[in-house]
Amino acid sequence: MRVLVTGGTGTLGQPAVQRLVERGHEVRVLSRQPSPALPGGAAAVRGDLSTGAGVAEAVERTDTVLHAASNTGLGLGRGDVAGTERLLDAARSAGVAHLLYVSIVGVDRIPLAYYRRKLACEQLVAASGIGYTILRATQFHELLAAALLAVERWPLVPLPVSWRFQPVAAGEAAARAVELLASGPRGRAPDLGGPEVTTLGEMARVWRRRRGRPRRVVAIALPGRVARGFRLGLNTCPGNAAGQRRWAEHVAGLAAVG
Repeated sequence: MRVLVTGGTGTLGQPAVQRLVERGHEVRVLSRQPSPALPGGAAAVRGDLSTGAGVAEAVERTDTVLHAASNTGLGLGRGDVAGTERLLDAARSAGVAHLLYVSIVGVDRIPLAYYRRKLACEQLVAASGIGYTILRATQFHELLAAALLAVERWPLVPLPVSWRFQPVAAGEAAARAVELLASGPRGRAPDLGGPEVTTLGEMARVWRRRRGRPRRVVAIALPGRVARGFRLGLNTCPGNAAGQRRWAEHVAGLAAVG
């Protein structure tokens, strides 16, 4: 395949690019930076989804697109919808046969601002007229670990311990995305979840047992529909527990506390 990857230096994008290169595909990574670090065999192409500059040129002579770019964290997905529109316009003009969009389990059930924007992107992709696949995955080990790393040195960490997660390794989600790219458009693909549904409280206990921090976790109860959705586990898919790597394994593999 001739594949253009957006978000190719991100948590899912990096292992996806590596896997695509290993399988002999021609891989280009859309980037605003002149020379991002990429696996050998992948090429960076300049383009900016926020303005549209260079996007049409990047999509030329491409038959498949992996769209993994997103304004995550405090960005809350701002610009994702407009950026996806620009990418879809360019892909239609270039005659792209298949676009895979990476989304999140629960975007249609939890009214989080970021999730609403992801759902709007899904709807644009589905209505684009391009052959498409939408892959929803549960939260990545890597992103949940980054959140706990940010607070583990606090003397006291308030957490909504009853929130439920089904963490999956980003590499496993990337592997599924690459498989789906190769198999052709499937519409909404089966959701992908990690091997276990657990609570944030249990995840924090695993973290503390392994790393000795934070010293104390205090349970808090958050109000509202978003908090209720996470308490009910509307961001999980127990029937699609296809991931293999467990949370405890991921934590054990992290570098020792300095």
